[in-house]
Order: sequence, then C-alpha cells, then structure tokens
Amino acid sequence: MSDTLAFALLCLTSFFTLINPIGTMPIFMTMTANLDPKSRSRTALKASIVAFLTLILFSFSGQLLFQFFGISVNSFRVVGGVIFFLMGMDMLQARLNKVKVRKQDVHTYVNDISVTPLAIPMIAGPGSMTNAIVLMEDAGNSLEKAILIGSIFLVMTFTYLILFSSTRIIRVLGDTGNTVLMRLMGLIVMVIAVEFLFSGLKPILQDIFQIN
Repeated sequence: MSDTLAFALLCLTSFFTLINPIGTMPIFMTMTANLDPKSRSRTALKASIVAFLTLILFSFSGQLLFQFFGISVNSFRVVGGVIFFLMGMDMLQARLNKVKVRKQDVHTYVNDISVTPLAIPMIAGPGSMTNAIVLMEDAGNSLEKAILIGSIFLVMTFTYLILFSSTRIIRVLGDTGNTVLMRLMGLIVMVIAVEFLFSGLKPILQDIFQIN
C-alpha cells in the first residue's frame, strides 16, 4: 500500500508541476481578454478536455506514436521551446492582447486557441506528455494505471477551475494590471522556452557529435 501511495503522490505532484496551471493562467487571460465570460469559460473547458485526452492518448500509445512517426521527445522539446519563446516575446511586447474578435468569429477563435496553443503545448506540453509515457510504463498493475489516469483527471479539473476563475482576476486587475502581468509572465515564459530548447537540443547535439 505504501508503494501505491507513493506512486499516487508522484503522479499528482509531477503532473501539477509540469502542467503548471497557475503559470498558464496569464497566457489564457491574455488570449481571452476580449471574449465574454461564457466564451472564456468554454475555451477553458475545451482546452482542459483536449489536454486530458492528449495525455491519456500519450499514456497508452505515446511511445508507439513517437516510433511510428520517427519523432523523439527531445525534438518535441525543441519545437515546444520555439513556440513558447515566440509566444513569450509577444507577451513581453504586450502584443497578444491586441487580438480583436468579432462576434461572428468568436466560435472559430475559441476552437482555434483552445486546441493550440492552450491545450497543446501550454497545458499538455512535452514534459507532461513524456511524464505520462514514463509513468504508464512504471505502473505495475491495473490499480496504478487507474491512479495515473485519475491523477491526470484531477490536475486537469484543477487547471480548468484556475482558468475559469481568471474572469474575476481580469476584472480585479484591470487593463493596466493585465498588461504588467502579461509582460512579467512573458519574460518567465521566454526563460522556460530557453530551458525547453536546450534540454532538447543538448541530447541531439551529443548524439550528432558522439559526445559522452
């Protein structure tokens, strides 16, 4: 039982840390600043569901998908790092909040951003996908596999609640507060992007140049 409890704690803490819903919230707030509360809530729900399904998919078949398409986790990290860096640069220059959405385009806009970049790679990123694959391989029985799925569900539920509550936070901060927070988080996102980029690039270069 102690091993099962330790596995459950590992699943919860690792997914919460890697997904980092609190860090995702400023980006969500920025990209949905011009949406009404109902559309913003729908965006948060769809992004959370897509991210949950993506992590479950990678839990059971991630290794096979990577092998089938010839994709390495390190390459995935590099691409994620580039996406994060470009997004962070836009946030740092306060450009993301200039997106104006017409009423007839709200549905399309919600569908677009809820899948990418919010669900993938912001919520279900290279780290959390890799974590899902590794933990599923470590799960020794059906109970631990169920615990893994339950942990992903709990973290995704918590992520949705955080993103959903951003509507109130936007009202409290106002335009100036949102701009300041966006610039600050843009800098942090760019730092994360550099870490992602080099964590994926280093093994690739070592493999190319045969460096131990």
